[in-house]
Amino acid sequence: MAPVTIIGAGLAGSEAAWQVAQAGIDVELFEMRPGIMSPAHHSGLFAELVCSNSLRAAAVENAVGLLKEEMRGLDSLIMKAADSTRVPAGGALAVDRTAFSSYITEVLTNHPRIQVKQQEVTKLPENRPLIIASGPLTAGRLAETIGEMTGQESFYFYDAAAPIVTAESLDMSKIFRASRYDKGDEDYLNCPMTKEQYELFWYELTHAGTTPIKEFEKAVFFEGCMPVEEMAARGIDTLRFGPLKPVGLCHPITGEIPYAIVQLRQDNFAATLYNIVGFQTHLKWTEQQRVFRLIPGLEKAEFARLGVMHRNTFIKSPKVLQASLQMIEYPGIFFAGQITGVEGYVESAASGLVAGMNAARLAAGRRPVVFPRETAHGSLCQYVAQANPEHFQPMNINFGLLPPLGRKIRDKRQKNSLIAARAMSILREFIEKCDNGLA
Repeated sequence: MAPVTIIGAGLAGSEAAWQVAQAGIDVELFEMRPGIMSPAHHSGLFAELVCSNSLRAAAVENAVGLLKEEMRGLDSLIMKAADSTRVPAGGALAVDRTAFSSYITEVLTNHPRIQVKQQEVTKLPENRPLIIASGPLTAGRLAETIGEMTGQESFYFYDAAAPIVTAESLDMSKIFRASRYDKGDEDYLNCPMTKEQYELFWYELTHAGTTPIKEFEKAVFFEGCMPVEEMAARGIDTLRFGPLKPVGLCHPITGEIPYAIVQLRQDNFAATLYNIVGFQTHLKWTEQQRVFRLIPGLEKAEFARLGVMHRNTFIKSPKVLQASLQMIEYPGIFFAGQITGVEGYVESAASGLVAGMNAARLAAGRRPVVFPRETAHGSLCQYVAQANPEHFQPMNINFGLLPPLGRKIRDKRQKNSLIAARAMSILREFIEKCDNGLA
């Protein structure tokens, strides 16, 4: 069997290499560091954690906790390293960064089936299967090659993402459905504001704390995508003539045009998630929750993703990838990590696990699999492959991506616990089918 080639030894590439090698397939793992360093990295170690040592919540009642538990059930190297190098962090899983990356580097460099090649990749290797896990700072000739292969319109710098809220957390008694000038099929949820509500919101928005921009993110292009707080700072009425303009949106009960309107746009096919239109922001996350909950109907909003603005190269995956993380046009090529549009350390590693598992299957002459949507892995991969391509933005794992239980449960912790239990049960069945050659 031909070896599987992997570009990048970050979290995704390292997990992919482990999964392939443990399946009995040889691996060629390319990593440019330490010969060539990225603006974000500081060492030549594999799976370096560049921003934080936290892998976020540990409990399965949190979606990322469920994702980690699924990874443990799938023999994840990243989780072995994390559990072995864990440091006290309350309800979160945090690690000793150097020990964590050293653990992974040592395992992979000493694995008999893994050949590490410390060199920059400027064009795609000929070997297939191939996994591209080059990370969110992919640049230079490799970025140009990927752009040519995926189509330039599907490969670009992501400069901003607005917050996403869960549908079930919205107060629909204050929100109405409509499209501006009745164009469309009531595609937007509209949160109307009175003059008093708007002015309070504007004041708090313009006085809220912001997050400092990292040095390597200062070249982000903000034209046409200005942070909402910077737009508001230009004047009290700027938002009312921009993303909050109420023109063409009459309130169905009063028949009047509100003073200002915040619009929410459906973000996934299941209509469980909604994007706050035009609200890309540099506000601190705690400030986002405080200020944005001043919007009528969002007083108790649950945020599936908070707004971010930073440099992040990624492909428009819904036009490029299948849920197996194979390319639609070139099924021998897989993508993994943040370049696919997943957000976060754990999500990157999980996508590497899926890509590695499927690349190994393909190398062995078996059909790649799609994880069940009821699992965290399946829901994340299916979001990447099936989200609206016109509004596709990177996403963390959250319970809004998984199918609902089908019955109303008021207690959030209990509901999430039941979703997690369902996910683990279905994952065990899925693993058994894979092991027995039935998948």
